[in-house]
Amino acid sequence: MENNFEYQNPTRVLSNSFVSNVFMWMFGALGITALTAYLFGTDPNLIMMMFSERADGSVSMNLLGWIVMLAPFIMVLVMSMGVAKMKASTMVILFIVYSVLMGMSLSFIFLAYTSASIFKTFIITAGMFGIMAVVGYTTKTDLTKLGSILIMALLGVILATLVNMFMGSESLDYIISIAGVVIFTGLTAYDVQKIKQIGMTGIENNDTMTKISIFAALSLYLDFINLFLYLLRFFGKRN
Repeated sequence: MENNFEYQNPTRVLSNSFVSNVFMWMFGALGITALTAYLFGTDPNLIMMMFSERADGSVSMNLLGWIVMLAPFIMVLVMSMGVAKMKASTMVILFIVYSVLMGMSLSFIFLAYTSASIFKTFIITAGMFGIMAVVGYTTKTDLTKLGSILIMALLGVILATLVNMFMGSESLDYIISIAGVVIFTGLTAYDVQKIKQIGMTGIENNDTMTKISIFAALSLYLDFINLFLYLLRFFGKRN
């Protein structure tokens, strides 16, 4: 009797399941961040929670403001170093809190740019991210060397950004912005391919699956957010 059911490679099934899980966490985090950023960015009462008024009438960031700005960097380090020892439930809570704090931090873009240009840039970012994610998932070319080059280039961009904070060069800022778009576009494809390869190793433990999925989702989340912020420099219309 002829078998009409197509045989599915168990490794491929596990890989597809893992990748789907990663994107689920990533999209969930982006949704939380986008909603939080919009709520704080469009409500003066909420955004002023992060500022204190001085005696002369000027405002400065208060303790909550500094926590919102600095905590996400610390939390990324904590999640990076604690994947092996941390419980899955702890990783979930940290990732959700991280998404909220990033939303509060990104709410400031609503003060600098129009809501329409922010939405337009978000759509452009989603399109570019989606295309590169498909490329990373489907390509048979090993992107390991490209990933190493892009990570080195990213370190160069970070250094150039710090230098330009003192120089204030518009030309250098423009070059940094172009480099940032190129780097995070490439890193999206590299990270998706890497996630696909991790999934093919066959992670069967649910707790381990959750932790690695969240950490992988964090990588894609950062690719998307950074790509969005660099594109915003080109497509954002200032208030």
